[in-house]
Amino acid sequence: MADHIHFPYRSSSHLPFLHVVYESGSWKKHGLEVDYNYKISSKDAHMEVPSEHVEFVGGNHVSTYAQRAHEDTWVYLGQSVNTLNTRLVVKLDSEICGVPDLMGKKIGTRGMHPGLNDWIYCKQRGLDVDRGDIEFVSQISAPMGSMDPGFKDEDVERLPLWHWVRDGKVDAAFVTAPGCLHAQKAGLKVIDIDPLPMIWFTTISSSSTFIKKHPDIVERFLKGLIEGIHYFKTHEAEATAMIKKHYTDEGQLTDDEATFLYHDVARILEPKLYPSMTSISNVYQEAIRQNKDARQVNPMELWDMHHIRQIDDSGFIRDLYKNMPVTK
Repeated sequence: MADHIHFPYRSSSHLPFLHVVYESGSWKKHGLEVDYNYKISSKDAHMEVPSEHVEFVGGNHVSTYAQRAHEDTWVYLGQSVNTLNTRLVVKLDSEICGVPDLMGKKIGTRGMHPGLNDWIYCKQRGLDVDRGDIEFVSQISAPMGSMDPGFKDEDVERLPLWHWVRDGKVDAAFVTAPGCLHAQKAGLKVIDIDPLPMIWFTTISSSSTFIKKHPDIVERFLKGLIEGIHYFKTHEAEATAMIKKHYTDEGQLTDDEATFLYHDVARILEPKLYPSMTSISNVYQEAIRQNKDARQVNPMELWDMHHIRQIDDSGFIRDLYKNMPVTK
């Protein structure tokens, strides 16, 4: 009999990947029935993970560091991607051709973690919102210190950010797939930019108490996810079909949109689930900006990688990829 596990996401952007992991049967192979297809708020995650009402969460990347300063038991077990791929979207007749051209411009953002990503991306390229170089205009507001959105109107959560560019409310926006394709089809200019090292997307999170009591479930869950990543990378046609069928949160995808989204995710998935130090450093800077209490914490305090190290050392991942070199 399979163990029933809760694994809610913090953003529906995780779902193209999670649908494929689930539909591939990777978790079921390891005796787990994973309830992954529902969203959890940051506030609820901070309550339900330590209380073990939820075994794992696929997110909460920023607020956890300050919470750790107040004896929170949150633990990161692994990281599915270390790179954030966004494109810069502007009007077709805009003189903006890259990030340096954003000086003095209004940039649309979603707030919370995406907004912090925009902040650090621009700051690392010499555009400091605190200095007045640029202006961020957010679709989403939130109470001070919160990572949960408070929408300005009831329809804003369903409004793609590129609409603000099209309608002239902002000069530009950083947009992920498949929204960047929708923007291009709507006649906007989509500019490729350098990726951002970042802890985002599906991060495997749990509590130290659950991990201590259930090491077998932790191992099986991680192995299932690792096998799901292998399936995603090695079964392009099947995975693309699953994405098109199951991922409808941004509308029904066309064949080309599903294919683009597949490749956008497949090339950055981490076969071994190790986080990169640059990604951790960047998200930690965001955590400090969101809540200064994060300064009291060493960012590595939250990361427990001995489980994936044991799986790696066992040869489990090597055997999966024995006919396909692991380069990422």
